Amino acid sequence: MLFANRVLWGVVVLAGVVAGALLLVLRSPSQASSTASAPAATWAAGARPAPTFGLRDQNGKSVSLSAYRGRPVLVTFIDPLCRNYCPLEAKVLAGTHAAILAVSASPFGNTRANLVQDMRKWQVGAEWRWAVGSRAQLERVWKAYDVAVLVTTKTVAGVRVHNVTHTEGAYLIDRNGGERALFLWPYTGRSVVQALGRLG
Repeated sequence: MLFANRVLWGVVVLAGVVAGALLLVLRSPSQASSTASAPAATWAAGARPAPTFGLRDQNGKSVSLSAYRGRPVLVTFIDPLCRNYCPLEAKVLAGTHAAILAVSASPFGNTRANLVQDMRKWQVGAEWRWAVGSRAQLERVWKAYDVAVLVTTKTVAGVRVHNVTHTEGAYLIDRNGGERALFLWPYTGRSVVQALGRLG
C-alpha cells in the first residue's frame, strides 16, 4: 500500500512538471509551434521584459542578466549533475556561438569542480557562464521563468541520491533585455541561430 501511494504521488508530481512546461508555452505567446525546428513561443520586441536576477558564476564572480544589455543572450536551465538531456542541450546551444547564461536547475552539485568539469566535457566554449546560488535564490529564478523543478531523494547503500527533473528550455533575450523566443527541448541549433538572426 505504501509503495502504491508513493507511485501515485510520483505520477501526480510528474504531471505537475509537465503542466509547468505547458504553462511556459501558453503564457501569452504571440506565436506557438509544436515543431522542434521552431521556437515553442515568440514575443514581439518590448512585449515581455525578461526577469532580472543576480547569481554567481563558476569562478564565484557575480553574474547578472543585466550585464548582457547591449547583446543577445540565451538563458537556459541546466542541471550540473545531469548526464542525459542536459549535456545534449548544452552542446546544441554552444554550437550557436551565442552568449549563454546557464542557470543551475539543481540545488546540488554547484561546486566549481563540477561546473568546470561540465564545461570541459560538454565543450561549451568561452561564451558559456554558469549562474548558481543557494536553493532559495535558484527557486526565485525558476519561478520567475516558469521553470518546473522536481527533486526526489532516496538513500542507496547508505548514500543520499538526489534525482532532479526540470523543464528543459532556453529563452532568447534580446539586447534590450526582452524575451523574444522560448525553445523547449528537443530543438535544433539551426532554429536558435535563425531566431538570433531575426533580431537584426
